[in-house]
Amino acid sequence: MNKTSTFWLTALGAAAASSPLAAQEAVGIDARVNEIFANLTGPFVNLIFAPFPGTSFPWIVMWLVIAATIFTFYFGFVQFRFFKHSVQLVKGDYSDPNDAGEVSHFQALATALSGTVGLGNIAGVAVAVGIGGPGATFWMILAGLLGMASKFTECTLGVKYRNEYPDGTVSGGPMYYISKGFSELGLPGGKILAVLFSVFCILGALGGGNMFQANQAHAQISGIVGDYPGWITGIIFAAVVFAVIVGGIKSIANVTEKVVPFMGLLYVGAALIILIVNYDKIGWAFGQIFAGAFTGLGVAGGFVGALIQGFKRAAFSNEAGVGSAAIAHSAVKTKEPITEGFVSLLEPLIDTVVICTMTALVIVISQQLIIDPATGNYVLNEAGTAIATVDGNSGVSLTSAAFASGISWFPYVLAIAVVLFAFSTMISWSYYGLKAWTYLFGEGKTTELVFKVIFCIFIVIGAAASLGPVIDFSDAAIFAMAVVNIFCLYFLMKLVKKELGSYAARLQSGEIKKFTH
Repeated sequence: MNKTSTFWLTALGAAAASSPLAAQEAVGIDARVNEIFANLTGPFVNLIFAPFPGTSFPWIVMWLVIAATIFTFYFGFVQFRFFKHSVQLVKGDYSDPNDAGEVSHFQALATALSGTVGLGNIAGVAVAVGIGGPGATFWMILAGLLGMASKFTECTLGVKYRNEYPDGTVSGGPMYYISKGFSELGLPGGKILAVLFSVFCILGALGGGNMFQANQAHAQISGIVGDYPGWITGIIFAAVVFAVIVGGIKSIANVTEKVVPFMGLLYVGAALIILIVNYDKIGWAFGQIFAGAFTGLGVAGGFVGALIQGFKRAAFSNEAGVGSAAIAHSAVKTKEPITEGFVSLLEPLIDTVVICTMTALVIVISQQLIIDPATGNYVLNEAGTAIATVDGNSGVSLTSAAFASGISWFPYVLAIAVVLFAFSTMISWSYYGLKAWTYLFGEGKTTELVFKVIFCIFIVIGAAASLGPVIDFSDAAIFAMAVVNIFCLYFLMKLVKKELGSYAARLQSGEIKKFTH
């Protein structure tokens, strides 16, 4: 999903209406609704994304990065020590088919990845590099590597405290481990914090995980085939999404395990073609990344600006610490909670370290960013807020131009990628929102169906209207999830350490064995 408020509004466009009069009325209504909503939610949005005094560094980004750093040290760099074992688990080497749960390790990983890999990997990286220069890539990679420990922590707890039902279904996530974990430790406030997390999760699912995705998909499609009413895109998407999500997590996992590898290979494959064609510039590009990380190469804010943009992009891309992925991973078939922590730590590696870095490399190598030949520094735009580009592009258009410089037909591939990213993000976030909904209103087929119908209605609304403040608010709600989640993880992480110590000892002794399939 991926999702920073700094570029979302620039990506949104109003859907075409059927007549000039209807268009004027729609714009008028949109403007009034946006104004009212912005006034009501503005203080909350400003609070979540407020920068530290005298800087442009949002405190929420530091909240996520500090937590990731603490978890990395607390668990003894678990993301590196158990990397090989994580890969073995995804391959199914240790999977017992008789374990409780609904999906395999690979399916859980694919479902969670489909919720994070999205527009942020395409447009968000371009914004980060455009403002912070190539050096932002270095800090983005570092934050991604640290974020692996956050995912490990929350997803272990997701499985440990999930609810398992007689029909074989499960429900898990931060709302469950917060309420149960706090109760187990004798701490007050667990129920209240779990309810608060659930409310933020539903709001984030309906906005950033739904309406924004539909809106972007329509913008990409209409850019290729020509302008047409957004509600048409919305209805088509709603029908396809409903057909998938009505079958529950098993149906979602069956789709994401096919879509995620395909869209990942499609995008990374295109990036590799650009890199191979320009192989002689790869060394130079990495030089720009390392030099820019510590000097800034003349970009706005110098190396501090590069650090801020890199950390921000990583935090907003892989959702490590937000708690969303723990909901998907809770459905895995396992009796060892720690195993899903190992699997989940691969997400920031794939999302941020691999896919985001590929985007950044293509942008740098394509030389869309203008360099002063006399100084070797990057030239700023007239406003002095970002690096000047060849055609004045920024965001998704900068990424598109970078790829098009090596593959003329790439905008069509990009359109397919954005549509697939949007679709996969919607079906994953439908599950996240559903589990928060059933936590608040109770389990049951009717309760689930009500949310699924509401979710699909919001797809149509998202595709058909300009919803800037609504998207901004849901963006803030997603990171408000992280405020609640990380606060609680600090109290619960000792439970994860106990699980890790027990599992590591049994793995080393040979008590935990591989299964032959």
